[in-house]
Amino acid sequence: MKPKKSFGQNFLVSEAISKRIVDTFFEKEKTGRVLEVGPGKGALTKYITNYEDVKFKAVEADKNMSSYLLSNGIISGTQLINKDFLKMSLDRIFEGEQFSVIGNFPYNISSQILFRIEKYKDLVPLVVGMFQKEVAQRITSPEGSKSYGVISVLLGTAFDSKILFHVKPGNFFPVPKVTSSVIMLERKEDFHLSCNPGLFKSIVKASFGQRRKMLRNSLKPFLKDSDLLSLKIMEKRPEQLSIDDFCSLTDQIENI
Repeated sequence: MKPKKSFGQNFLVSEAISKRIVDTFFEKEKTGRVLEVGPGKGALTKYITNYEDVKFKAVEADKNMSSYLLSNGIISGTQLINKDFLKMSLDRIFEGEQFSVIGNFPYNISSQILFRIEKYKDLVPLVVGMFQKEVAQRITSPEGSKSYGVISVLLGTAFDSKILFHVKPGNFFPVPKVTSSVIMLERKEDFHLSCNPGLFKSIVKASFGQRRKMLRNSLKPFLKDSDLLSLKIMEKRPEQLSIDDFCSLTDQIENI
């Protein structure tokens, strides 16, 4: 079974790393329900299914890969969902019950997968996944760092994230040109924003859309002739603001 560029497939071929990812995941997994996104040839799947008393499903968009998993007995027909994860209603997978997510995510849609999970954060308390190292650093970056951006803030509202370990290119087929990283996202105890979430997201995206500019320039469409333009925070650049700062700013803008 050859990997397809259109699906962003790079197969993990290291048994040791596959087992390490799954074992680390189950050290934290508490829901008893697990969804694997992009199982590919089953590098993680065969270790996940070793864990008893776990309700398991896997989402695979590639029909040929789904056939491979079924014909080789890696997964059963009741466990496999042959659909595009980005177009699924996640509340239907386990009938509205919470579940954890694991995956060697396709690199070309890895960020989109996380944004989809963030949308359903009420259902997902834990994520462990493989990403390009650069993407992993953006996800886990704190304010003030060069990698801090939209994905850091939006995921950081609901999840605490950390890089678990890095994976060298030689552990994949085909061999990618980049180093990969496995990261863990654990949902915060208080994961709901105290400000308007839609406006918050728009402000964060607008701020980092012109990240080299001060906020008074990048947020002009939201402020117009408001007195907020003269506030000291407006002299800052977006990477200098914490999530709480963005939320406070959202409240101020909403109440103009």
